Amino acid sequence: MHSLNPPQRAAVLHCEGPLLVLAGAGSGKTRVIVEKIAHLISAGRYPARRIAAITFTNKSAKEMRERVGKRIRGDAAEGLTISTFHALGLKLLQIEHEPAGLRRGFSVFDADDCAAQYKDLCSGMKPDAIQALQHLVSRAKNAGLSPDEAAALARSPRELEAAELYGRYQARLAAFNAVDFDDLIRLPVQLLESDEDMRLGWRERIGYLLVDECQDTNDAQYRLLKAIAGPAGHFTCVGDDDQSIYAWRGANPENLGQLGRDYPALTVVKLEQNYRCSNRVLRAANALIANNPHEHLKTLWSAQADGERIRIWECRDHAHEAERVAAELQFLQASEGMPWNECCVLFRSNFQSRALEKALQLMRVPYHLSGGTAFLERAEVKDALSWLRLIANPDDDSAFLRAVQAPKREVGATTLARLSELARTAHLPMSRAVESIGLLKQLQPRAANALGAFADIVRGLRQEAARVPPADLVRSVVERSGLLAAVRAQCKTETQFAMRRGNLEELAGWFDGPRGAGPGELAAQLALLTHADRDDPGNQVRLMSLHAAKGLEFRYVFLVGIEDGVLPHEASIDEGRIDEERRLLYVGITRAKERLWMSYAREATKWGSRMKLTPSRFLDELPPEELQRDGADPVADAAHKRERAGAGFAAIKALLDA
Repeated sequence: MHSLNPPQRAAVLHCEGPLLVLAGAGSGKTRVIVEKIAHLISAGRYPARRIAAITFTNKSAKEMRERVGKRIRGDAAEGLTISTFHALGLKLLQIEHEPAGLRRGFSVFDADDCAAQYKDLCSGMKPDAIQALQHLVSRAKNAGLSPDEAAALARSPRELEAAELYGRYQARLAAFNAVDFDDLIRLPVQLLESDEDMRLGWRERIGYLLVDECQDTNDAQYRLLKAIAGPAGHFTCVGDDDQSIYAWRGANPENLGQLGRDYPALTVVKLEQNYRCSNRVLRAANALIANNPHEHLKTLWSAQADGERIRIWECRDHAHEAERVAAELQFLQASEGMPWNECCVLFRSNFQSRALEKALQLMRVPYHLSGGTAFLERAEVKDALSWLRLIANPDDDSAFLRAVQAPKREVGATTLARLSELARTAHLPMSRAVESIGLLKQLQPRAANALGAFADIVRGLRQEAARVPPADLVRSVVERSGLLAAVRAQCKTETQFAMRRGNLEELAGWFDGPRGAGPGELAAQLALLTHADRDDPGNQVRLMSLHAAKGLEFRYVFLVGIEDGVLPHEASIDEGRIDEERRLLYVGITRAKERLWMSYAREATKWGSRMKLTPSRFLDELPPEELQRDGADPVADAAHKRERAGAGFAAIKALLDA
């Protein structure tokens, strides 16, 4: 703890009463949380089993667990909870499943499962209209509202329609003994706020709460925090209102201010020393964000050197912009031996990556575009997980429908529709209906035989689940279901088969979890994982959206498309949401450790016509003395272009010679 700066040390040592740590970008907030956990345990204030640290991503939770493991030796940290909000909600529901109206082994529906239910409930409606209603339902859940509460607060016919759909959707989930991601927060809030004994029990279970990225909490998550922390406020919330960029998915940055109103004894500690960026980058970031209103003012500073001025490029169009970025990357690697993975190109919207990819490929710059197929989205992995979900929860019709067709059997859509009708009439889940000889007799003989054989396999695997380790069960599912044989038949080469078989073996490895954890619990935990948890690009330039870049840092950062209508986004300008767009650019600027480039185009082609573009209004908010604009030094600009052109020609020649 001796190496902490004074504000960091104050945050660690403050253990009486509620605490808000305003942690600027790169100010060492994770270290403060880790040190505070260590202090709470070593000082005897709380045993590890009564401490919970909450983050927003599984990746962050994993990193924090690793750092705590290095900081606290032995078994002193045994029982410590470090998880996401959703994982904490899942844990609570697994313990309190009966009051929540759930049975043990309930399923957590993923995005595809939920979309399928909405599509079925809104039969005949256009996809865009269904998606809009689904968004309204999710927004109501994130606000912690029940269907009746959502209906009472509806301000338009569309919101009233969404509330009615919400009620039918929840009835469908209940029939499947399932919840969705939003329920993992909403239901615990509902339980804790309505049951005092349960609320007091969980306050005893979690004596001290640490919440990272508190500015990103939505209303339901904030209520969960209050329900667990209680009126005494035994918590440390860490956040930065200047990095609140997720209002579009329900985050409410005003929760930081609400803490002071709900907890008048709240102590505020500011972490303003930045350990990441050059001072020049920080001065630009401070000047930009100063244009936003603030409840708690802070100014980032660094003990590092000023560094190079920020380069501002004016480009002809987005193709020219992409070419300049690619040439600069090629030059940096050739002249400085820079590892590719120390560079990042950031953009406001995903469509902006297309020109960049083309230019990088031409210049032979290796890159990784965030947003590829996640491990858990691979077909064979999702198929195996559907089997595991069905084994754990016979009521999960969504899992049944995928499993019964993975691999394909002599069961078509018409048969499944008829089976669904028979199951509904008999008040049975579909997996139980296929065990009924009487119901199967009402189907075509070939399909009935195939469904009966499927039911036998599921029954055998369910019996096996009770006596074998989860990882071995996964391997049995892969073999006995026919999944592995189907994958083999689909693959044209041994290499392709080895890769997909390796995915299934990796999935089995993920189930080497705690002893006694059944397939249902582990499958539910896996459902919480996100793409970011599997995103390992290796030594390649990172291409990603500004939203995806939060929490990351790179030596060299390129911000492209800094134009009005792009950043700030056109919709944000129309709707008066400029403040969040400014915070988004602030996040992008503070990803740069050493050097930063910002670029905009003069023209773009839209609907086949050339149109003029306007540089972003945010560029005028940056201090001119920190910038190096195109044209300010013609001699230096000419030398700069010659160097990059030489690197570009060399790369193209190498491509042609290959």
